[in-house]
Amino acid sequence: MWPDDRLPAQGLQANVRRLVNVKDSFTRMSQAHDEERAAHVRARTSGLERLARRKARFQDLRVRLNDLFNEDDPRKRGTALEGVLNDLFTTESILIRESFTLRSEEGHPVERIDGALEVDGSVYLVEIKWWGEPVEINAMSRHLVRVYGRSEVRALFISASGFTGPAIAESERALNQRVIVLGELRELVLLLEQQGDIATWLREKVRFAQLERHPLALLGSDF
Repeated sequence: MWPDDRLPAQGLQANVRRLVNVKDSFTRMSQAHDEERAAHVRARTSGLERLARRKARFQDLRVRLNDLFNEDDPRKRGTALEGVLNDLFTTESILIRESFTLRSEEGHPVERIDGALEVDGSVYLVEIKWWGEPVEINAMSRHLVRVYGRSEVRALFISASGFTGPAIAESERALNQRVIVLGELRELVLLLEQQGDIATWLREKVRFAQLERHPLALLGSDF
């Protein structure tokens, strides 16, 4: 190369390098955009799959719950209802402990608990009844005794046949010491039909119990 040609050649090389760098920058930007778009697609697909699984799970729970209305044996019906509700809580990723029995040192049963769950750091002792008549005060008192025997624990009592006036009044008095929440099965039936959030339902029930001293607040547009 002649000396006079050296400077123009160097300038040409610099221009080429700049063009290559610009092209590389656009390539990297395009790749980053493609990766971001692919991540969004994966996240959206994953979200849709979760929604589809949740919808299918709720449909299965609705069918199982509807089948229980044809069960004439109260004991079988109550046990099966516990299973349906436990699976509902599990579907919503609520920490639970299924029904368990506490025994004495000699092995004799002392307490039978229908279940326990935890929402927002609070533990609820669950009692579930599917009787032909409304839950009366004796059954309510027994559950409250279990709750009082455990520090900081709250009560959730679900009945398929409602509650008597004295049972509700006893729950209202207990609000001086603990959070007591009463629920009816029809509320949960509606939740399953609408694919509602069980944790949100419980939070709203707690709000009524704490602020308005109303342990039985029936939630849902059909009530």
